[in-house]
Amino acid sequence: METPPHVRAAARRALALSDAALAAECREEFLIAGGPGGQHRNTAATGVRLFHPPTGTLVTATERRSQLMNRSAAMERLRERLKALSHVPRRRVATRPTRGSRERRLAEKKRRGERKASRRGMD
Repeated sequence: METPPHVRAAARRALALSDAALAAECREEFLIAGGPGGQHRNTAATGVRLFHPPTGTLVTATERRSQLMNRSAAMERLRERLKALSHVPRRRVATRPTRGSRERRLAEKKRRGERKASRRGMD
């Protein structure tokens, strides 16, 4: 699925921003992150969820017990996702096979057919 041009432009513009400006543009939520880490992790809201409204991108970081570390991990993930969104795939140009490659392919098919035909004669 191809990214719409307005989302690609918003992602490109967001990538040029500093971390503070990008964070100001995002909606940030804190959540209780379950999993290994004991009481500190299971009772404190250390998980971070960042939502970037212009592109509709949502990232979550819950693997650390520190909210600050999760925030920086979420920001890195957001930048990676924005980079992927802003990527413009190169346009493919259809080409025709060269005469030499066509001849080589046909010669190989002929050799394979002769090999199979020689096996039939051994019955």
